[in-house]
Amino acid sequence: MFNLHNNKTVQPVIPVKVLILPKFENGEMTGDFPGEAQHLYEHYCKGGEEYTVHGGFPGHKMYLKDGIALYVTGCGKTNAILGLTAVLHDKRFDFSDTFFLSVGCAGSAVGSTVMGDVFVISAAVDFDLGHHADARDLSPNTETTWFHNPVYDSAAYRVLNPELTDKVYNLVKDTPLQTTEKTKAFMRLEFGDADWAVREPQVRKGTTLSGDNYWKGLHDHKNAEKMVQTYPVPDPFVCAEMEDAPLAVALDRYGMLNRFIALRASVNMSVFTSGLTPETLWGTQSGAAFDSDDDPEAADIFPIAMQNLFTVGKKVIDAITKAKL
Repeated sequence: MFNLHNNKTVQPVIPVKVLILPKFENGEMTGDFPGEAQHLYEHYCKGGEEYTVHGGFPGHKMYLKDGIALYVTGCGKTNAILGLTAVLHDKRFDFSDTFFLSVGCAGSAVGSTVMGDVFVISAAVDFDLGHHADARDLSPNTETTWFHNPVYDSAAYRVLNPELTDKVYNLVKDTPLQTTEKTKAFMRLEFGDADWAVREPQVRKGTTLSGDNYWKGLHDHKNAEKMVQTYPVPDPFVCAEMEDAPLAVALDRYGMLNRFIALRASVNMSVFTSGLTPETLWGTQSGAAFDSDDDPEAADIFPIAMQNLFTVGKKVIDAITKAKL
């Protein structure tokens, strides 16, 4: 396109069909131990265009090929929101008809899920908003340490588009998922022969909790259940992560929540396992790295869970590109 007024070539705005939003990658975008982005990048965006996004995560590119874009936002609420809004404000791209697909790993609910499950998220709740008390300050026999404050409800939860969520779930609910013998033995050792603990991984639908705290333990699991019962969300608590609630709030503010899809794969449980305590798990390391297939929280499920996430995500992306969602 040629502009007669200033004799400069004006580049056409590029329409984006799908924006894939993983939160981190291990090492390189291709060819090594996979993080949340690698399989999707290799299948959809490798060999395409790369764009630097002003205001986004330092050093991260947006990758775009055949209308499918991928941007690694960085972990946590601040990185996720700033990364998404930086991309949305980039005038080189048209997001007016885009489906936004959040993908990532999660810790999942003891009592109903197994590592390797993939969750279609129907609602997202902010774990941090409200009041959290130190258990040592509470009255005896108080089971939960979280207290609701409706002042924060404008940002505390979002129900995703129910019609779209149901379409996605019905599309992927029977997808065969993988596991490993080590992970199955891990679940049986930790949780016995309970039916919920020894089943094969499945695609499930439910509510996620997003927190800047990477929490774990029975007390906070009860907090999670209380939050999901407090807010008007349609499905039980299935997993916890660090980004989907703020992404949903941001897209709602931009009038785009109706095109938001979130998929999460379980790589660990919501309680301490393997004899770990907060001190032994977090006191001597900086946190979960998820960069090997031998992790005290995750056994060897992480790379398999990322493959499960890709398998489900691919069905969703292909349906979008074929106008079937």
